[in-house]
Amino acid sequence: MSQLAAYKDNSVSTQNKGRLIVLLYDGAIKFLKLAIKELESGNQEAKGQYINRAADIITELNAIRKLYTFMSDRLTQANIKQDPNMVRDVIKLMEELNQGWRVITG
Repeated sequence: MSQLAAYKDNSVSTQNKGRLIVLLYDGAIKFLKLAIKELESGNQEAKGQYINRAADIITELNAIRKLYTFMSDRLTQANIKQDPNMVRDVIKLMEELNQGWRVITG
């Protein structure tokens, strides 16, 4: 199975992905604010738990970068192989992501 097919099989709609990203940001911010509260009150254990939860979310957000790396690699291969279909694959992904971000940003 190609990486593109694997991505499509494992993805939810772009709009749902966009909403998930917003929720991840909201969660990370919430946990970091709680970490500050616990840090200021001297509760090291709770502070550490909240920072770890925010770090886990940031790690999840970093996984999105892999999609952009895939597209960049795909374009490099399209250039080398002179394959317009590989470029079309990237266009389709970019259009889906663009549509999702347009919905999010209203």
